[in-house]
Amino acid sequence: MSDSDRAKRAAGEAAAALVEDGMRLGYGTGSTTAFALEALGRRVREEGLRVVGVATSFAAERLAHAHGLPLATLADLGLDRLATGTPALDLALDGADEVDGAFNLIKGRGAAHTREKVVASLAARFVVLIDPSKEVERLGTKMPVPVEVLPMAEPAVARALRGLGAEPVLRMGQAKDGPVVTDQGLWLLDARFPEGVGDAVTLDRALHAIPGVLEHGLFVGLATDVLVGEADGTVRHRTRG
Repeated sequence: MSDSDRAKRAAGEAAAALVEDGMRLGYGTGSTTAFALEALGRRVREEGLRVVGVATSFAAERLAHAHGLPLATLADLGLDRLATGTPALDLALDGADEVDGAFNLIKGRGAAHTREKVVASLAARFVVLIDPSKEVERLGTKMPVPVEVLPMAEPAVARALRGLGAEPVLRMGQAKDGPVVTDQGLWLLDARFPEGVGDAVTLDRALHAIPGVLEHGLFVGLATDVLVGEADGTVRHRTRG
């Protein structure tokens, strides 16, 4: 196992340890969260832990099934709580491509950021699992901001992104001809900002205002905890506020 995988495993296992009996969970997507789901499945088998979760992608759904984790939909779990203003989920676990000092994130390298944002926004705690390479001083210095768009609107959205100072590139499939298609049946524009993301709050609003954009990979003000796994198995637990 590589140092990176050891760090991811440490973060994933620490995240699984936060789960308590009876919790309603959000199951994130990606390599780091996969370690959390593995550890959580082990707790379900060995401790009799009772949990139920909402998957953020088809991939997360398959992993949850593989590890024996019960699944539900937001309609199953959330309607009674949402009616009273209570968070639908107790805890959401997910990875990130970049995390800054203000707990803002870039997500979406796995093309699941739209469902991930929905789930994160409905959780009382949104715990982000990363290795140290994902910590940055300024968002966008390593990763582009994924923007999920209607296929017919792609040229117009790309033009709008250029107006915001980005260099948009349509994400293409690696083992198929044509663009990557999300779980929603849409396309992705990866918007790279040469100087990085300045004001994440302002950019978040600007991206949402572009017609044809379903969602984007900036997560602003959602994360409550960040677990940073290290190759030696230790974990730094950062909490917001």
